[in-house]
Amino acid sequence: MKYEELAKEIVEKVGGEENINSLTHCITRLRFQLKDSGKADTQYLKNKDGIVTVMESGGQYQVVIGNHVPEVYDAVRKEAHMSDDSSSGSVSNNGSLFNRFIDLISGIFQPILGVLAAAGMIKGFAALFMAIGWITEESGTYQIMFAIGDALFYFFPIFLGLRAAKKFGSNQFIGMALGAALVYPTLVGAMALGNENATMLFSGTFFESETALTFLGIPVISMTYTQSVIPIVFSVFFASRLERFLKKVIPDVVKTFLVPFFTILIIVPLTFIIIGPISTWGANLIGSGALALYNFSPLFAGLLLGAFWQVFVIFGLHWGLVAIAINNISTSGFDIIIPLTFAASFAQTGIVLGMLLRTKNKQLKSLSIPAFISGIFGVTEPAIYGITLPRKKPFIYSCIVAGITGAMIGVAGTKMYFLGGLGIFGYTTFIGENGLDMAFWMSLIATGTALALGLIIGYLTHSDKKEAAIEKGTGAGETAKEEMVNDVLVESPVSGKIIDLTTIKDPVFSSLAMGKGIAIEPDNDVVVAPFNGVVESLFPTGHAIGLKSDNGAEILIHIGIDTVKLEGKYFKPLVTQGETVEIGQPIIEFDREAIAHAGFDTVIPVVVTNTNLAKDVVLEKNETIESGKHLLTVIL
Repeated sequence: MKYEELAKEIVEKVGGEENINSLTHCITRLRFQLKDSGKADTQYLKNKDGIVTVMESGGQYQVVIGNHVPEVYDAVRKEAHMSDDSSSGSVSNNGSLFNRFIDLISGIFQPILGVLAAAGMIKGFAALFMAIGWITEESGTYQIMFAIGDALFYFFPIFLGLRAAKKFGSNQFIGMALGAALVYPTLVGAMALGNENATMLFSGTFFESETALTFLGIPVISMTYTQSVIPIVFSVFFASRLERFLKKVIPDVVKTFLVPFFTILIIVPLTFIIIGPISTWGANLIGSGALALYNFSPLFAGLLLGAFWQVFVIFGLHWGLVAIAINNISTSGFDIIIPLTFAASFAQTGIVLGMLLRTKNKQLKSLSIPAFISGIFGVTEPAIYGITLPRKKPFIYSCIVAGITGAMIGVAGTKMYFLGGLGIFGYTTFIGENGLDMAFWMSLIATGTALALGLIIGYLTHSDKKEAAIEKGTGAGETAKEEMVNDVLVESPVSGKIIDLTTIKDPVFSSLAMGKGIAIEPDNDVVVAPFNGVVESLFPTGHAIGLKSDNGAEILIHIGIDTVKLEGKYFKPLVTQGETVEIGQPIIEFDREAIAHAGFDTVIPVVVTNTNLAKDVVLEKNETIESGKHLLTVIL
């Protein structure tokens, strides 16, 4: 498997499979629930090839991988001997209540978010085609397309029953059965509001409700649970507790069928009589509260949520708002939270586009193009982690633009009527009963404005002048000299031919995900220390070493491409981890010819792994380099 070596090290460095409570993934990250995060070697993972960065947020240990995270997830799950059931894990009992809430919500919704977005896109295109007159509501085309898109939402409790059961450590088929009972057509029809046989309960109070059914003489409050969210989650929660109790008291010989028998028989009526109505009232209260805050000042709500949405995404805290949005749609038929954040990805993408058009730096261009493309489709992690966040100001500018355009959407009253795709695929979610109204057009105007403002700001604020002045060594006057005072001069660790890092055959290095740097095709077999510092990390295989200079620059020297597969053969480390080294001191010997004969590329990437903390990294422009000669400058 392509990622089995990476998966093996990830599992080992998060504390081993016995330290993993659960594992999920989103678009770019592995999200671990660890029993003890203190056992994880975060620094090692941050410096590991194939890992962009590591962070802890929302009670989760998040390893940022990139767009190939599904493949790495499968490899990690296999390495940790996690089954389909165990990979989802259970609710963490560690951390704050808020962290546990975020973990619960993300664990339930993340795995079905892709198909949820796909269903929303199909439903959205059906609404769009009807709005522009291509099809009518009576046409078979519309009805089939709408059914394809709406089926998942209509039967949402069944899907959530499965996911909630996995998260609570319960039998997933019991969870599905509970969800199916809530949307069973006969009961849905019998409990529809306006039933001529219905009587009123709690008349004159906030809880006034209709009832048309009884169970063992107990009135069942008429409520619609299709497309609902919260009732099934609470139902499965209580079912999981009952199931655990029954497993303890029922004999093993009949446990297989009696545990689900009693669980379903008890929990389904309790859900219709107590759990469902109370959780629905709570859901309605949450929706009303969100709407009240929005109505208080749509402009301020849009400004605030738009500006901070990307910050929430970085730390995984956006799941709390996503849960509220899904609840709003199920209780009110629309949501007003997600539209306020919709322009944020376009602001981020616009900043990247502006920098792309302005810069002459080949490395920045090569990183900006894929980040721009993925940003258009709503995936902004490559832009955030690779471009704007390391440079700080561009990220701040994108947040400001997102706040302004979020306020525009708030004032227009744009609503989202169902979950759909990200980026340009999200527009159709704003088409409601009024078709292509002004609220819909404002989503286009706001995102267009975000993209345009971002482009202009990115273009006007980015400059290669400082880098050019330092590279030329002239025309900078005293300013350049003053800036050089805190610079770290990095000498070449080997002799050989200089190669553009973005052209080597390793996407982790060529995409600059690990940081800026340079590559060398060596013509000798000894790596020397490029500065005075300390050995921060020395890979057991001896093929790579991480060094930190006395004044803070961190450098990774990686001998060859995929040479970790050699398992240490042809490499001889001359230093140990934690050892102090002096500039020019031999630190690794390697057999260049043997490595090449074994079929591996011998090119050596030299990367500044803390590029995000540096103002810039200035690279040597010569075609060849001798060991000990100036290779690059890290501007701190």
